[in-house]
Amino acid sequence: MTSIHSSLQAGVATLAFNRPERANAFNFEMIAALLRALNEAERDSQTRVLVLTGEGTTFGAGHDVTEMLAGAGQVSYREHLYQTYNPLILKIRNIEKPVIAAVNGMCAGASLGIALACDLRIAADEARFVVGFSGIGLVPDSGVSLFLPALIGLGRAAEFYFSNQPINAETALKWGMVNRVVPFNLMEAVQSTAAMLAMGPVGAYGKTKQAFNKSMYPHLEEVLATEADLQEEAGRSEEHREGVKAFLEKRIPIFHK
Repeated sequence: MTSIHSSLQAGVATLAFNRPERANAFNFEMIAALLRALNEAERDSQTRVLVLTGEGTTFGAGHDVTEMLAGAGQVSYREHLYQTYNPLILKIRNIEKPVIAAVNGMCAGASLGIALACDLRIAADEARFVVGFSGIGLVPDSGVSLFLPALIGLGRAAEFYFSNQPINAETALKWGMVNRVVPFNLMEAVQSTAAMLAMGPVGAYGKTKQAFNKSMYPHLEEVLATEADLQEEAGRSEEHREGVKAFLEKRIPIFHK
């Protein structure tokens, strides 16, 4: 099964995460496929705007925990991030074409990082955003530690990482986390916006992205590297072991003993 569904229409490339049976959780195959698709879209003169979304009713549940557990004790979280999400986040930010996240449902963990890295976020009414990570004793990665405070403020970002509670679409709009909430026909609204952008000065859009990156995210690579270092430490902790054990046993983790 193809892990990324791609289509191109009127200058708009739509890339859909295609693991609906796993809530579109990322695995190594899907990350590699998405990177390839982004690289191809970057080179393709016919592609002027990109849309990222999820098949079915979920944008993405982050990374597939079961895949990481399969390599437990052998996987370095630092190396994992350097090979997967760090280049993916950098590609989204550096590609000189508008990238829109069409958030059609739950968006958590690394999937949240991908959505936040996009230039625009348009959400369905039922979209929910969860920082994640803390439930299994890990720290935010995939740029979440930078993008989330930049968009909603440090206090709110801290609260929702600590609590692991969802942010609904209405609240996300109020706080500036998303540009728009669409009650019906999300993809119709997203494609309309993307088509309008595709008729615009994409070269100037790309240069403006460079300016925004310089002014807002000048230390993005350094932040991603720090996230990887901290995740390596967290991944070796007793808290992470308890979080994973609780996840497998489908219970609330007990971090205090």
